[in-house]
Amino acid sequence: MMNFFFTYQSLFDHILVYALLAMSQYVVLRAGVFSLGTAGFAALGAYGTALLITKAGWAPAAAIVAGTLLGTVSSGLLALPLSRLRGVFQAVATLALVQIVLSATQNWVSLTNGALGVSGIPKVAGTGTLLAVVVVVVLLLVAMGRYSVGRAMDVIREDETVAVSLGISVPHYHRIAFIISGTLAGLGGALQATSSYAITPNEFGFSMLVAALTMVVLGGRTTVWGALVGTVILTSLPELFRVFADYRNVVQGILLMLVIIYLPRGVADTLLSLLRDRRLRRTPVAAMPQPASAALSGSAMKEPVNASLKVGAHS
Repeated sequence: MMNFFFTYQSLFDHILVYALLAMSQYVVLRAGVFSLGTAGFAALGAYGTALLITKAGWAPAAAIVAGTLLGTVSSGLLALPLSRLRGVFQAVATLALVQIVLSATQNWVSLTNGALGVSGIPKVAGTGTLLAVVVVVVLLLVAMGRYSVGRAMDVIREDETVAVSLGISVPHYHRIAFIISGTLAGLGGALQATSSYAITPNEFGFSMLVAALTMVVLGGRTTVWGALVGTVILTSLPELFRVFADYRNVVQGILLMLVIIYLPRGVADTLLSLLRDRRLRRTPVAAMPQPASAALSGSAMKEPVNASLKVGAHS
């Protein structure tokens, strides 16, 4: 067992980091926001953490917090104008952010070392740390879904007109989704920097953007489990079947097409729906709660019978 763990430890770390990025993408899609800025926020978190450690001499823990806050602040500033946009306009604006950040990391050579990236980063985020962070984030997102924030996001995703008629402020919850997404992406980037010794601009380009989006669509975008399942599937297959390692983008495209055609709700969401339907079919009809209208009609039918019995007895 330990040999298996040590053999695939780097794969486990990669899955855990990308789980954070997938959950970042999941939050905005759950709120009906078409954001593609996860890779940009992750780059800010990663480079902020790496530069604070290697050039400013900060402690790794403080640098990780600062990198996460950098993602939070940048997403908060971006959320103000983007919460007024919809659909493809949000996608184009966040894609422009990714391109700006990527250009800065490649061309600001005096700060970021250009295409060579930043090296000499101490590895302080091991598998245990990454797993603990992912578990905490999952618990927080599950808890969020059970309260008014998560329910409001669900209503907005299904129909903004209905959300407005219920008094839900759509721009307000879009801003919340942007900020949470930026925070998780910044945290994922910071942990990626402190778990891989070095980072380069190519890690945060179009491939990361497509991977995070594909993971959520593949697993399902209505539950946090969809993001986790999509991450495990999309990250593990090319590594376990090395024949496809050189065709990662092709595999991603094929999987995405198959899921959209045959499982439009995603793998995890479809399985959860099937399990829910199966559980409902197994529930006995007598054990199911009776509707109030049926109960009232039943009592109304009994009263005339009882009354007629009483009249017959008196006569």
